[in-house]
Amino acid sequence: MIRIAITGASGRMGKNLIKAAVDNDRIECKAAITRVGSSVLGQDAGTMSGIDAIGVSVTDQLKSCVDTIDTVIDFTLPEPCMENLDVCAASGRSMVIGTTGFTPLQRDRIQKIAESIPVVLAPNMSVGVNLSFKLLEIASRVLGDSVDIEIIEAHHKHKLDAPSGTALRMGEVIAESLGRDLDHDAVWARHGQMEHRQRSSIGFSVIRAGDIVGEHTAMFAAEGERLEITHKASSRMTFATGAMRAACWLADKPAGLYDMQDVLGLRDSF
Repeated sequence: MIRIAITGASGRMGKNLIKAAVDNDRIECKAAITRVGSSVLGQDAGTMSGIDAIGVSVTDQLKSCVDTIDTVIDFTLPEPCMENLDVCAASGRSMVIGTTGFTPLQRDRIQKIAESIPVVLAPNMSVGVNLSFKLLEIASRVLGDSVDIEIIEAHHKHKLDAPSGTALRMGEVIAESLGRDLDHDAVWARHGQMEHRQRSSIGFSVIRAGDIVGEHTAMFAAEGERLEITHKASSRMTFATGAMRAACWLADKPAGLYDMQDVLGLRDSF
């Protein structure tokens, strides 16, 4: 059994992670961590998540239970995630990170820490999304510079980072496949009078509304035809199930920084 701790346990994603862990016969949820002062501290993690009790009390200290687990699954915010990563590094525990919105310095630190422990870092743990990354790579190589490329993403009104980590990764995959620099070619906003669109541009459009779980579309638009690659998530359980798959895959891996392309065996396929 792979013993895991789930951080951000009282949030929407955290509760789904607890449910997914209980449903996975290779995983045992040994710890559930939430923020200091949370009203759910001391509650059973299963009961809090809307399922049967699992005998794990919600706590606010990862350090107090890190010796009882093998892997931490983190879908929180950049700062608490980095603190949890430091705990894992100090204890030699692996980590699955679904948190997004890291600064370049934070990403560099994750890369450095992954030299000593195994880490899966992915902006989206969905199997379907990660398959779409491979499809984007193929489409970009086939269509090349003959199309205009736009990325549209939509999420619930509580999501803070924009564009989403998944949308950014879509842009990175496309740019890398075309030999472009996303930092140079990305267009983050449009308003008022503009210059004509540059063929090398990769545009991003962001929607924040209601309870949208997550929708991403990459549009390859040419004269007379348009190809769209779209993924729509209707439940956070798809991300939670993917995270469990990543935790199982990571169990026997050496130190290193991995992503879901590695977990799903898509790195060298097609």
